[in-house]
Amino acid sequence: MRVMNIRRLSPAAALVGAAAMGLTTLTACSSNSSDGRTDGKLDVVASFYPMQFLAQRIGGSHVNVSTLTKPGVEPHDLEISPRQTADLSKAGLVVYLKGLQPSVDRAIGQAEPRHVADAASYTSLEDHGTEVEGEEGHGHGESGEHGHEAHEAHEGDASADPHIWLDPVRYAQVAEGVGKALQKADPDHAAAYKKNTAALVKQLGALNDDFKTGLKDRGTDTFITTHAAFGYLSERYGLRQEAISGLDPESEPSPARMRALHTTAKKDKVNTVFFETLVSDKTAKTLAGDLHLKTDVLDPIEGIGNKSKGRDYLEVMRSNLTALRKALGAG
Repeated sequence: MRVMNIRRLSPAAALVGAAAMGLTTLTACSSNSSDGRTDGKLDVVASFYPMQFLAQRIGGSHVNVSTLTKPGVEPHDLEISPRQTADLSKAGLVVYLKGLQPSVDRAIGQAEPRHVADAASYTSLEDHGTEVEGEEGHGHGESGEHGHEAHEAHEGDASADPHIWLDPVRYAQVAEGVGKALQKADPDHAAAYKKNTAALVKQLGALNDDFKTGLKDRGTDTFITTHAAFGYLSERYGLRQEAISGLDPESEPSPARMRALHTTAKKDKVNTVFFETLVSDKTAKTLAGDLHLKTDVLDPIEGIGNKSKGRDYLEVMRSNLTALRKALGAG
């Protein structure tokens, strides 16, 4: 199973999209010198928002951070232009998550940047399972106390769930890895990067504590969401994720899958169907209408846009906690 089924654009559409998505990176990289710096600051290219957030928080005033994925763009759909690939080779550091965006993986292989931070190498990735069509209770991403036991995926395993940033503990491990990569790429400011990393890790620890406390005494462990982005979060806090689609947010659920979700919703007293900001909510709203359930947003934080319930990762995660508490009857 592939992690994501990337939609293939027409050549014309790909060129237009790539040109638009290249604007942010080109602005930062057009004046790069040969040492990966602009105006004395390290040029860091992030593949998408969760990597951008880490680079900005840890790099602080010593880095210029650009992103390959524009706000509002579904990151799995990203196609990289030849110009962006060339710019990657000029960057002082590239921060990405191998396996999430195949076009980025290919571009990094071609560009061979001087320093690379792969988030997937700083923590463990797992296979959170796939739908067994028509089999009740075996939904996408089922994990935690009430799902099948997740196992560590082998490196490069295409079935591995890439959404590690939605677990604050794993995200903190990635933050520490990115901090060390920045120290290596720019040793003159290593002390600042080390200090900023420690501060961010502490904030992520507090976020983890808030989730553990906030989800106590809940009425149900089960929630239904658009696609299986929340396997690591579910595993961390003993929840059961039931996804309409799989790891690919563009896939259509089978009739058998929809019937299984009807059964699960009634049996586990689910009262809310979650959808997200960057993917169509049509199927989620159809399911909610059929079962007379409420709808709400559970954001996988693949990007920050006008519809995001918060200005950054930490704020949106706390909005997610509020939504989960309400849906699960916690507190």
